[in-house]
Amino acid sequence: MRVLRRGGMVVGTTLTLVVLMASGTLAAGRDTSYGGQTSETGDAVELNARDGNEQQQRHESLKGTPAYDLTQYRRAPRCNVSNAVPTTPLNGQCPPADGVAGVNNCGEDVPLDALWSRERSTPTAAWSPWTIVDAGGCAADILPVLTSDDFRRLPLPAPTLTLQPDRGWALVNIETIVSTDPAPVTLRTDLLGIGVTVEATPRRWAYDFGDGHTLTTSSPGRPYPDHDVFHEYEQPGTTTITLTAEWTGRYQVDGSPLWRDVDGVASTTAATAPFTVEERTSRLVSGLCTDVPRPPDC
Repeated sequence: MRVLRRGGMVVGTTLTLVVLMASGTLAAGRDTSYGGQTSETGDAVELNARDGNEQQQRHESLKGTPAYDLTQYRRAPRCNVSNAVPTTPLNGQCPPADGVAGVNNCGEDVPLDALWSRERSTPTAAWSPWTIVDAGGCAADILPVLTSDDFRRLPLPAPTLTLQPDRGWALVNIETIVSTDPAPVTLRTDLLGIGVTVEATPRRWAYDFGDGHTLTTSSPGRPYPDHDVFHEYEQPGTTTITLTAEWTGRYQVDGSPLWRDVDGVASTTAATAPFTVEERTSRLVSGLCTDVPRPPDC
């Protein structure tokens, strides 16, 4: 959002710019294929910061070719004037202040100066004055976005799966307590060559107890005696418990202090080794079953 002040009133506008050409036509040789829009009379180009940044990146891709040396781009402040043809200190001393050119209100994010370009006909010719390409904006306007597909490709860890009691077997009709670790993990990756910090947090867990019963919960579980996630097996047999963690994420792109939420979730899975579910009965015996020799009724 840009904020313009006119006559004591504050007027909000979106971060787009209409660049009026003094001649009434588009500047010769200017590329308008980057997503800008021309006005009905053909005398203006409307750009936002992302469009301008993409145009600059396309120019950078020409590095090493003759065409690259005929155009330059630079972000710089805009002179505090409201005349039809914007200018910048890159063109020399600013004219006397006239109104308010506007500022980019980015909150905690990093504001961007306007993007300017200049051209020349040959590598030895004089440069044209700097002309405005976009009105600037906020870092979020030009930084890459971490998509849900990007998030799922990260090396998220398998969830931990803790059983209590953990002895290689469980008893029928007795609670088998399960729990996991809810701690977030921090990862580093890059998008289009820009570093990104990603914080992934498990938010929900789905257990498959291997006997036809499942459980989905937002609790990581707690150990005995405060346990809240458990299962009671009804029949003896051999089984495996499988745990699937659902991760949500947020990310911070280098160059911007803001954390942004990932639009989507990822999942990872862990499983126990196979174990037996046993049915046992208790009875009174004449002595301790640990005695030597072992009592015959044990």
